[in-house]
Amino acid sequence: MSKRNAILIAAAAVLFAALFLLPSFAARASAAAFTLLGAVFLLAKTFSTRSGDKNLSASGAREATNGEGSPNEIFALGKLFEATMTGMREGLLVVDQEMRVVASNPAAHRLFNLSGGQLNSQRLTQLTRNPAMYSAFLDALQGKERSGVKVETHGPERLIFDLHVVPLNSSNGRSANRPGGTEPAAPQGALGVFIDVTRIERLERVRQEFLSNISHELRTPLTSILAFVETLETSALEDQESAKHFLTIIRKNAVRMNTLISDIIELSAIESGNVKVRAEQVALSPLVTEVISFLAAQAEARPVTVVNEVTADIVVFADARRLEQMLTNLIDNAIKFNREGGKVTVKFERSSRDQIMIEDTGEGIPAQYLDRLFERFYRVDRARSREVGGTGLGLAIVKHLARAHGGEASVTSEVGKGSTFIIELPRND
Repeated sequence: MSKRNAILIAAAAVLFAALFLLPSFAARASAAAFTLLGAVFLLAKTFSTRSGDKNLSASGAREATNGEGSPNEIFALGKLFEATMTGMREGLLVVDQEMRVVASNPAAHRLFNLSGGQLNSQRLTQLTRNPAMYSAFLDALQGKERSGVKVETHGPERLIFDLHVVPLNSSNGRSANRPGGTEPAAPQGALGVFIDVTRIERLERVRQEFLSNISHELRTPLTSILAFVETLETSALEDQESAKHFLTIIRKNAVRMNTLISDIIELSAIESGNVKVRAEQVALSPLVTEVISFLAAQAEARPVTVVNEVTADIVVFADARRLEQMLTNLIDNAIKFNREGGKVTVKFERSSRDQIMIEDTGEGIPAQYLDRLFERFYRVDRARSREVGGTGLGLAIVKHLARAHGGEASVTSEVGKGSTFIIELPRND
């Protein structure tokens, strides 16, 4: 019952009670007659509204087609349906028994690379040659529901969809050819919903690659440790010099495993947003000097010269601890992958952003590898990376820490001349 009807009923009740306060019988009779007529009218109107509501689902489509429906019904059946179809992120495609498209939405147009084109009245074979898609709709027209069908498109961008197709039966569920018959009706069409799972598939592929890489990275040092322990157990304990050499190798591999696990934990914390960046004014030159002193032993072992060209007046806006971590990873890499007798230079430039540049005189990196260089476990030269003790996670950590500051990490390189890694940080003038 609507609010308006409730108010009218309450008013009628008050009026009926007031009848007994009228002085004469004639007045009370006249007022009662008018009240009774109003109540009958209200009950008839209420019953009519309820009946209309009950019959809306059965007759709404027919009335909307004939133009006899009320404005509310037309909105519910037409405008609301159109808005829902248009706003759906999932592609929706309806075909008839002849595999012709009878309804579609804008998301389906994007799926078939038709920016402003029409899908309706086209056969499914005109739109795609994908056998999995065609087979799913064909099964639905035979009364079989299909789900989990993987569909890939190879347009400007490779997209992956999970297709779910259901048969569309007549309203009474009986054969249209035999109105009085009892046999089930053949589907009049099929409805397919395309759910974009491109990002999910990409994340799953990254997860599988990560698990594969981490298993390989842990297996290598573990195999070496087990082999040398077995050698020590069998015969090498009597030979003190060999035993000491084997223990050194075991220790080196154990340190490598510990470093790898620490980097995995650190990267996981950064990617999950658990690492908080507390940016403040940081004097850059003393921080670079401190990192160079920390890595002095590695530089002398190569030998590689590390030079700090950042002037004493340079101040950047960053988390000092995280900036030190980024500088340590990049300068350490520049030392490890440099030529013997090479040079590493740390510079600073200020433009729209603050740029910290670490230049080396190494072999350089071919252009085809630069886009993937900051990915987890990605290495240009895997054998050399393991030889110098790299985990394959240092650059990924640098990239995520730079982005946590609102900046970015990038690289330029020229084969035979060296590479320049750049940390970009927002200015805080």
